[in-house]
Amino acid sequence: MSAARVGVVTFPGTLDDQDAARAVRLAGAEAVPLWHADHDLKGVDAVFLPGGFSYGDYLRCGAISRFSPLMTELIPAAQAGLPVLGTCNGFQILCEAHLLPGALTRNEGLHYICRDQRIRVESTRTAWTADFTDGQEIVLPIKHGEGRYVADAGTLAALESEGRVVFRYAGGNPNGSLNDIAGITNEAGNIVGLMPHPEHAVEDLTGAPSVDGRHFFTSILKRLVNA
Repeated sequence: MSAARVGVVTFPGTLDDQDAARAVRLAGAEAVPLWHADHDLKGVDAVFLPGGFSYGDYLRCGAISRFSPLMTELIPAAQAGLPVLGTCNGFQILCEAHLLPGALTRNEGLHYICRDQRIRVESTRTAWTADFTDGQEIVLPIKHGEGRYVADAGTLAALESEGRVVFRYAGGNPNGSLNDIAGITNEAGNIVGLMPHPEHAVEDLTGAPSVDGRHFFTSILKRLVNA
């Protein structure tokens, strides 16, 4: 099989697309740039929505990006099973697009947070987490001002009962997210959103706190190879 092709989307204000593309390449896949204004997913096998401040975070974070031309292609593809990972701003966009439930709001205390954060893996039953072990604790960078995950009581109960909370903050909740939620998945397990940044924790050379982020990318490659 030829190298899997993982699309990396760039919106106006995206900051982490090059880091995401590098992480994809380090894992052995081809990183395919996808531009927000296009109507073409270029036949990719999976999609990464990276972090940043798309459209300057006007209205709500991710609210404008949700209506980008590329999203009109990505939303039905994701609903049909295309694996999608959204980190930080990408997570916000997935929620705004209703591909994931709930919303990301201002951090508790209203301060921007930038630090290394310990998180616990709650589910390995997604396209992006199979290379972890349940209960494993990893360290990834966080950098956000609107990372507090909120949802109504019924949505939270469903996420918990269905095993769709993928990551929780460990060693302290940095932003006030309900139930310490750091990341969630959809019912099918092909869409994952999280606030921490795995693309910044893939190689020792950059001085990252760990290389724990590699497992997101090896997980999706194994899924695509075995599909």
